[in-house]
Amino acid sequence: MNDKQPGRRSRLRQVALDTRPLSVPAFRRTFAGQGASYIGTMVTEVAVPVQIYADSHSSLYVGLAGLAGLVPITVFGLYGGAVADAVDRRKLYLWSSLVTWVVTLMLLAQALAGLRSVGLLLALVVVQSGGFAVSSSTRGAIIPSIVPVPMIPAANTLSYTAGNIGQILGPLVAGVLVGLPHGFSYAYGADAVLFTTALYSTFRLPSLRPAGATGRAGVRAVAEGIAYIGRHPILLMSFGLDIAAMTLAMPRALFPEAAATRFHGGVGLLYSAIAIGSILAGLFSGWIGRVCRQGVALTVAVACWAAAVFAAGLARSLALAVVLLAVAGAADLVSVVYRQTILQTYAPDELRGRMQGVFTVVVSGGPRLGDLRAGAMAAATSLSVAWSGSAAVCFAVVIIAGVSVRSFWHYQPAQTSGAGETGAGEPGDGGAQPEDERRAS
Repeated sequence: MNDKQPGRRSRLRQVALDTRPLSVPAFRRTFAGQGASYIGTMVTEVAVPVQIYADSHSSLYVGLAGLAGLVPITVFGLYGGAVADAVDRRKLYLWSSLVTWVVTLMLLAQALAGLRSVGLLLALVVVQSGGFAVSSSTRGAIIPSIVPVPMIPAANTLSYTAGNIGQILGPLVAGVLVGLPHGFSYAYGADAVLFTTALYSTFRLPSLRPAGATGRAGVRAVAEGIAYIGRHPILLMSFGLDIAAMTLAMPRALFPEAAATRFHGGVGLLYSAIAIGSILAGLFSGWIGRVCRQGVALTVAVACWAAAVFAAGLARSLALAVVLLAVAGAADLVSVVYRQTILQTYAPDELRGRMQGVFTVVVSGGPRLGDLRAGAMAAATSLSVAWSGSAAVCFAVVIIAGVSVRSFWHYQPAQTSGAGETGAGEPGDGGAQPEDERRAS
């Protein structure tokens, strides 16, 4: 009996959430700050559209809030990534976070003053989205600088698990707060307080000037980053699979119709199922960092996402649909960790900010395009075609593309392949690796 228990504990450690990055003080503080700010951010993301509707009684204005956020995320995500490759990333992260925090204080002030101005709310959304885009691009580029390379998958898993927890807790907290008298003030106030934790953790970071920084940031720098992605199929595929997953197999916009016409309720369960699945996957994610064939792993994860979404679209039981969406969420957690890890370890340090800028645009813009695709298809065809039909197309596209691009299919990070940057030995990629290998050792 006693001999069996150590074996069970060893197997549990192999599959349980890998918490080794928390032993690094800089990451531990950053993780704590991000975890708190995720919850506050989601509180505000719920409170703003609710306040807009309460002030305007128009869903059109609520929709405009999404458009108002998309444009600055696209522009400042790309430009912010270029700036992150030219200056001290710690300072840029701090200043962009301060912009977001100040906007939250302004949201609090307008709520306390009872201004009831939709135009002001939309303007604040624009500024806040720009600050978020820059800070998000910079934060992704910081992670490889504060944790050893072998721990990067675990660090990304921890960050995304905390984000999914925030996606569940934030709306629940917002739902309670906005229902109180002066509830919008409480909601924005809670976000402002929680965000101070992130500011403190950022302030405590060391100087993080990128290798090879030239101090130049502009349209040319952005173009260089995009051109770098275009020249490297491994990076291009990592972005392409994400775009396929979000545009072809994101069913979020169909949840209200499905709840009303098929399940006769349960819209909240549908919206939370994917995040719940991601959290559960994160708790048993210790194996992720030990996978060598990351191109294969990413392809399989996205294919599993599409297959689970396809099956959920055919379900006639709410409980079954929720379970299948949770399976999709688990696959999404795995895919997003591998996408981020490939991006952070493949490109040289002086390009990581721009890579994260493109990543921010794709991650934020992809689901919005998916919502547009799903809504238009449902209006032109049917709920099942828009949901399961498109997911089936996504599955086929992902499998064919993943197998066809051989350098991506055989990709391994160098510390596991031992032969250059990629398992396939793709030329022209060696510049980033010596620094990564030194940091790993």
